[in-house]
Amino acid sequence: MTNKKYDLIIFDWDGTIIDSEAHIIQTLQMAISDEGLSMPTVQNIRHIIGLSLSKAIEVLFPNLAKETIQRVADGYRTHFFKETTAASELFDGVADVIKDLHAHGYYLAVATGKGRHGLDMALQSSGLEPFFHITRCADETRSKPDPLMLDEILTDLDLESSKAIMVGDTSFDMDMANNIKMDSIAVTYGMHDKKHLENSNPTHFIDAINQLSQYV
Repeated sequence: MTNKKYDLIIFDWDGTIIDSEAHIIQTLQMAISDEGLSMPTVQNIRHIIGLSLSKAIEVLFPNLAKETIQRVADGYRTHFFKETTAASELFDGVADVIKDLHAHGYYLAVATGKGRHGLDMALQSSGLEPFFHITRCADETRSKPDPLMLDEILTDLDLESSKAIMVGDTSFDMDMANNIKMDSIAVTYGMHDKKHLENSNPTHFIDAINQLSQYV
């Protein structure tokens, strides 16, 4: 990595860094069930992971009253932090890749649909907190695919979008990068499959996180 193409690598969290699909789906199913709503398919739930929580619920239930959306969101948070649902673990090789990138002098960031409390807990429990220079969460800014969280990260680090690349597993990540004219890498092992990701025209695809170094 002597010839770095970028100064900053921005990662999505769920589905890119950590295998949290089962945890998120089970938790959201609990919150939906609490409100007596018709249960979406697992596939439909998978496809909204990456949006802010309220936006995700709104996409699943377009005609739902704001008050009910808020109750589902509150229920999700309650169930999520009880830690009674499926455990989430780092994808194989992620920790080594993050530490290696950090050691080679890259700025590292997280841009996620998670809330701040959830991300802080995940960063601490994963042991990766010391390696990220800056993080942005959906409850602090606008939901993906709006590029505001990327713009805020770039502003804080005084970098142009051409000096950064977004790594994520959903079309929301790729579209967010496209909206700010930033290169992107789509990982094919997360929430959205490669066929779905192709519609967002990422700069590169990788099938495993240890393939990242060849593109940065």
